[in-house]
Amino acid sequence: MPKVYPNASSGTTSAAAAPKPLPDHANSSVVLTVWKKSLLFNCYGFTVFDNQGNLVFRVDNYNAGTKGEIVLMDASGNSLLTIRRKRLSLSESWLVFKGETAVDPLFSVKRNVNLLNSKSLAEVHDQGKAVSSPKKKMVYEIEGSYAQRCCVVYDDKRRRVAEIKRKEAVKGVSFGIDVFRLIVQPGEIDLSMAMALVILLDQMFGSFSKRFSNC
Repeated sequence: MPKVYPNASSGTTSAAAAPKPLPDHANSSVVLTVWKKSLLFNCYGFTVFDNQGNLVFRVDNYNAGTKGEIVLMDASGNSLLTIRRKRLSLSESWLVFKGETAVDPLFSVKRNVNLLNSKSLAEVHDQGKAVSSPKKKMVYEIEGSYAQRCCVVYDDKRRRVAEIKRKEAVKGVSFGIDVFRLIVQPGEIDLSMAMALVILLDQMFGSFSKRFSNC
């Protein structure tokens, strides 16, 4: 298998080394490589690198997803977002919180079960306090096929803000479905939120999505 993480030699960040800042995507798109694998031994998760091979995000507690909570961390292990499955919900719904201790969610994400719209995978609704309507505003919609690693995230104006694509083969050797691209457009969605949506799609569909796409 081709080398996935050129600049990550271990599962820990050296205390002497300054942590790498998140890629700046205010003026240009960011292409991240997502690897469905934890850097920690005998632990499930995600590891995400920028186009220079620097560690950007990590998830090391993916098994906790079966208990309803997953934490997205930066390269130094600081908690960025916590994803919790919504309890007592008739549909597959999750809440996204800032850090690990926040009690008010930022967003809610609901798997689409509308058979008339077969392209739509999930909807993301703003849960901020500024949104006073009982029906929260939809801010993103995800379409495509996660099983084929071919998804597009649209905002409420139907602009493409992020995409999931297969990673290109290197010298004829394929990476498989556990290594793929996350492309985030400039200034339209926070990088950590884009990665949170990847985690949620994996929770909803895993490798067994029956959705179809043109990829």
